[in-house]
Amino acid sequence: MKSISSFRNATPAQLTAALLDARNYTLTLFERLAAAGMDDPARVPYLKIINPPLWELGHLAWFAEWFTLREAQPGLPAVTRYPSLLHDADAYFDSGTVAHATRWQLNLPPLKIIKTFAENVLDRILENLARADNSDETLYPFRLVLAHEDMHGEACYYTLQTLGIAPPNVLMDAYASSFADHPSAISPAPEIAYAGGEMYLGSQPNNGFVFDNEKWAHRVNIAPFCMDAALVTNQQYAEFIVAGGYQQHNFWSTAGAAWLSQSSRSAPRYWKHHEGKWQTQNFDKWVALSPNQAVRHINLFEAQAYCTWAGRRLPTEAEWECAAKLNHAHSSLKTLQWGELWEWTQSPFAPYPEFSADIYQNYSSPWFDTHQVLRGASFATQTRMRSATYRNFFTPERDDIFSGFRTCAIES
Repeated sequence: MKSISSFRNATPAQLTAALLDARNYTLTLFERLAAAGMDDPARVPYLKIINPPLWELGHLAWFAEWFTLREAQPGLPAVTRYPSLLHDADAYFDSGTVAHATRWQLNLPPLKIIKTFAENVLDRILENLARADNSDETLYPFRLVLAHEDMHGEACYYTLQTLGIAPPNVLMDAYASSFADHPSAISPAPEIAYAGGEMYLGSQPNNGFVFDNEKWAHRVNIAPFCMDAALVTNQQYAEFIVAGGYQQHNFWSTAGAAWLSQSSRSAPRYWKHHEGKWQTQNFDKWVALSPNQAVRHINLFEAQAYCTWAGRRLPTEAEWECAAKLNHAHSSLKTLQWGELWEWTQSPFAPYPEFSADIYQNYSSPWFDTHQVLRGASFATQTRMRSATYRNFFTPERDDIFSGFRTCAIES
């Protein structure tokens, strides 16, 4: 996967190359789903955590057109200056008005028409980019469109795992290499002590593209803390299971215990016992569980319960960002290792003090106080999307995502 270092400061020429790369990635994933029959919404199982792939493809084109060619205007209800290239596109693909459950029942245009729509939109966007200046204001919608397609590309990767479909070989190779030679295979990862102190949490103005939930950098005081250098491993998590972690509700929060009772879970989502040993599902295959790999597909409740059992806690997002920024500033220290899996924090997803919604008004605001912050990135996150300030967010029960966690010491 080709990638610039960051989409946030990408020039018109870099955005052109990155948008083409993102679309090729999207189509590669779509074709793998189509080969399994998932291009027909009627054959896609209804799940709250996925979308019909055909709808996803049309939505990506619709979103790109809405914020660039159609020149979406601020405000609610949302309006645009220009109509879509595709008749009734808003009725099909506007995620703000087309309820999730109805996306399986829509009489969508044929695949050929949706692909043509997507091609025409991208062609016109690239024509506009060729004439664009290099100002952050001009390039904001183009960077937004790139970020949106990259995020959906990662979500499509989740869909392959959810449906048990093998990813394309090039992506499977990246998946396998991302979990090779985990540091804990040699010795337990060390705990790192951080002095804490005053820091700026969030993004600074006038520094390229910023997601609205990162606005703005504000001072926070962080007490000294100690955090794992690496993620909790399968072996460590298996010890929690053996100790009766899923049977003893005193390890679980009230919400976690309710989820546990409802789900009847006794191990992580993709684990099973086979001939006395643990196996895990990697897309379409069940394989032996590697004890030294980071435990993945863990939800917030499971991470919290493990921490309670271990006498530890999850880091706050401020602590996580502090550690990540320190590592970036002093790369020779090789301190915090991140980018393998998204990492749960103990911080609810909430607005920063100077938050204001950007033109994509449904990106953050509807999800405050119901979602939890994850930090870092996963192996499926495009390099250009990775940032120490990036706030990902999901509901606490989500375990289909490529998520794990690390722990902090509880202060005495």
